[in-house]
Amino acid sequence: MSVNNQFQIPHNYQGYKGLPVLSGITSMDNAIAKGLTTDESVERLKYFHWSLNRLHKIFMARLTSEPIYELKMAFSLHSHICIEHIGSIFNRVREMRHPPYGLDKSPHMALDMLFDEILAAPNTEHLLLGIYDVVIPKLLEAVKKQLDDINVLFEHPTFRVLRFLAIELEDIHSYGQKVVSNFITEINKNEASDFISLLNNCLFACGGIDGLVEKTEELPTKMYSIRPFEYDSTPQRDERFTDPYNMSVNAEAFLGNKYKDDLPKILMMYFKRMREIDVPEMMASIIFETKGKPYEYYKDMTRQLWDEARHAMMGEVGFVSLGIDWTQIPFNFTFSLELNKMLNPLERHSILFYIEQGLMPTKTGKKMEWDIAINSGDPVSKLVQDYDWADEVLHAKIGRDWFVKEYGNQPDALKFGVDNWNKVLSGNWGSYDNVGLTKNTNWWPKIYAQACKHWGIEPDEEVLSYNIDYRNITPETYTQKI
Repeated sequence: MSVNNQFQIPHNYQGYKGLPVLSGITSMDNAIAKGLTTDESVERLKYFHWSLNRLHKIFMARLTSEPIYELKMAFSLHSHICIEHIGSIFNRVREMRHPPYGLDKSPHMALDMLFDEILAAPNTEHLLLGIYDVVIPKLLEAVKKQLDDINVLFEHPTFRVLRFLAIELEDIHSYGQKVVSNFITEINKNEASDFISLLNNCLFACGGIDGLVEKTEELPTKMYSIRPFEYDSTPQRDERFTDPYNMSVNAEAFLGNKYKDDLPKILMMYFKRMREIDVPEMMASIIFETKGKPYEYYKDMTRQLWDEARHAMMGEVGFVSLGIDWTQIPFNFTFSLELNKMLNPLERHSILFYIEQGLMPTKTGKKMEWDIAINSGDPVSKLVQDYDWADEVLHAKIGRDWFVKEYGNQPDALKFGVDNWNKVLSGNWGSYDNVGLTKNTNWWPKIYAQACKHWGIEPDEEVLSYNIDYRNITPETYTQKI
């Protein structure tokens, strides 16, 4: 029996007293004429899920060794966005009569090859072009196409998942286009032309980043991924970060001193915040090297990594608000350097957990820093410490949820953290001046004097003469590192 598929809506069809039909989410025309089957929708979602999964891993793999500060921070955010949407798509697929089996496998070998090549990109420029000039634009275009193809009424849960994904992909795409236009030169593009062609050939072979067009089993010839990827856990910094081994100013001891005024302490807290660049550098190594955990582990840990990156940028904001050029300050990277070099992922996590728990006491932890900010009268510092404290409460919970449960109980977990912290501190940490890596020049007086000029006050001689470094520290005296 033939069926007339030419639907016609009565010209006068409308809701009661002109109220929007179908809850206002779509028109009656679209509700009748448009839509994908669950199989068609899920097939595309699987491609998106795998692409976001691989992007997250690439950001984690390249963050620590990426020298440029702004890119470290962007990788932190974009990895967080990716893994949040991985979970949303996973949960949606489960609701569509499709058990989420197979979501841990690539839907096509060429799609995996695409991301293998980007992971193995030989330099920052190739990496950025692969992510922000190839994958993100294609992924955004494909998500928008599915949003346009689905029946919004019949498949509204998918619509909501993809609409949020599209919003955040738009943000990443906007960022990426600025990166490509401002940072990537024509010479960079010419040097990467064969690499970009290979990536596009991979997309062609897998039927596009949504798998919609005809696929082929014939794979392009590998370029950089012909060698297995070797993870580099050594933190790198760009040329603005001078004297990265300098440990001449003990910020925690300074905050514990009693001075006439709390105002100078906000300057030291801005230093502590921006120094937290080293936490994402260390956490990325934990996340990348830890295998076989539940999705929620990677989601929570990536959220914490992004929070720590935000804290570093909060410090940056603080320095800018005081008119201080932060490139004059040596932000040491010895925390991420030594933990990544000396310890395995679980041992690194133990120190992170130990430090986070040490931030909770009211007299010495984040509450103390917030009180200092309030007493200083500085509105920027007050907001910074307000949200820094809130974040660290969450991080302490993440440590209990994942590290303590793996280790057994909290007392033993804390002892494990102390033992590993002692292992690091009793090594060569703090002896960098002995081998000529730093002169440990005290940078505090100069920066404090600049802040006093901004505030319109004379420097306090006791504060100006502060000269306590990190020699002979112990875990007990260094629990406020973050």
